[in-house]
Amino acid sequence: MKKAFILTAAAFTATAGFAIAGEGHGHGHGGKHERLKAADTDGNGMISKAEAAAMPRLAKHFGEIDANNDGNITQDEMRAHHQKQRGEHWKKLDRDGNGAISKAEAAGHPRLEKHFDQLDANKDGQVSQDEMKAAHEMRGHGKKH
Repeated sequence: MKKAFILTAAAFTATAGFAIAGEGHGHGHGGKHERLKAADTDGNGMISKAEAAAMPRLAKHFGEIDANNDGNITQDEMRAHHQKQRGEHWKKLDRDGNGAISKAEAAGHPRLEKHFDQLDANKDGQVSQDEMKAAHEMRGHGKKH
């Protein structure tokens, strides 16, 4: 049950930003970091546009992620992009704009709908951003790498 809760939270927070970094093989949060590390062929801790070419989805969104337009993506820029993507995804789900996802708003999102009651930690009939963040952190995504 706890595993399903954690997987649901992870699935909910997985957005286009996570898909961008999720090129190639390997699964999970650690796999993403390993793929990014492998893409950093010069070992400088950043992904250049040339290095991003090996990861088509990352290359496609390079300009969006490279916030300072210096031709390199840093871990901070990747983290900020992911945070922005999660925020945009949340706003799409929170149709009434009250800062929480109701069961009605969760309808049509199979994983969120299926595990809604588990994510609703305080049992108020809504999943708040804090509840989602707590579930996300339980899976280890809240830690900085």
